[in-house]
Amino acid sequence: ESSEILGYDLWQLVQDGPTERLAETVVTQPAMLTAGYAAWRAWLEAGGKEPEQMAGHSLGEYTALVCAGAIDFADAVRVVKKRSELMQAAVPVGTGAMAAVNGLDDDAVLAVCDEASGIGVAEALNINTPGQVVIAGHKEAVSHTVQRAEENGARRAIVLPVSVPSHSSLMIGAGEELAGELERVECSAPSVTVINATDAPPYTDAA
Repeated sequence: ESSEILGYDLWQLVQDGPTERLAETVVTQPAMLTAGYAAWRAWLEAGGKEPEQMAGHSLGEYTALVCAGAIDFADAVRVVKKRSELMQAAVPVGTGAMAAVNGLDDDAVLAVCDEASGIGVAEALNINTPGQVVIAGHKEAVSHTVQRAEENGARRAIVLPVSVPSHSSLMIGAGEELAGELERVECSAPSVTVINATDAPPYTDAA
């Protein structure tokens, strides 16, 4: 079903690559949504119990909403396809980056991001756990931040294999355009409580 909407054989691409193509957000995002929903379907078909709550981080929230029956799978694939295209158009391939910094105090990560401001955007965005922060922005600024984080004692700092700086301020324009796309999607009240990934209240109705 995803392949028909996307216009290419998603299964073959996931199985055979090339890896560089899979790393492009216009492929990664629909592939992750589809894989997540396929896992959910397999869980139910194997007799898995219905959860009391669902949640998903970033793109994963779309998967949670599909699994909870709030958004039709085909509609979600179309929206995620558009989302990925808008994100990639906002920051061309090769100019944006994301990185994970492990084992460094959050304030120290914020400080090295500030140091890179003269080079470009480098923002601490996802403070996942104490000592693990994901940063994103312009490729050169993110690379500089990774180097400085390691010099400042980070246990590990690595650039992630993605083609867009998700969650950064460079995505604001893409978000504004996506809002119009989302208005055309028919939503239903979720059958299972889905926790909003932005500020954590549950979604309780279609609105």
